[in-house]
Amino acid sequence: MKKFCLLVSLALIFQPCLASDEFTLYLVRHAEKQIDIKNPPLTQCGKERARQLATLLSEAKIKSIYSTSYQRTMSTAAPLANQQQLAIKNYNPKQLKQVSLQLKQNKQNALIVGHSNTTPQLAHLLSDKKTEPLTEQDYQELYQVQFNGEQISLTKLMQPHVCSTKK
Repeated sequence: MKKFCLLVSLALIFQPCLASDEFTLYLVRHAEKQIDIKNPPLTQCGKERARQLATLLSEAKIKSIYSTSYQRTMSTAAPLANQQQLAIKNYNPKQLKQVSLQLKQNKQNALIVGHSNTTPQLAHLLSDKKTEPLTEQDYQELYQVQFNGEQISLTKLMQPHVCSTKK
């Protein structure tokens, strides 16, 4: 009986440590942007997609939101940041290895908003799984990287929102 109580006590003591190794990162490219403008804002369709992303992730227990400093990425992250009352933290897209290490060390659910050329790269660095490049027309992809102890899984999801017109 003493051994059983000891085992239960140890399990309860170490259980919070095990739980902290379970977290999920969501990576997305910014939503639709206006064209032919330096540091463009989102189109109306892009704003709708950003709001939909906030709805999709509303129950994901997001603790941190990261974005590059561009207007289009910040605007994509803003609806979820406002909804969850979180500050958006900027990251440098030229330092993806360091960003990957920081996200793994933080061990908390997060949204990371990037670009067509950096989002698949970051998903690969985090998961060590092959990722296909995104084109300039790909806006629906949402990468989910789940960490469960030593196991890491990468799932590519598709946002259901489709725009009929791009402004």
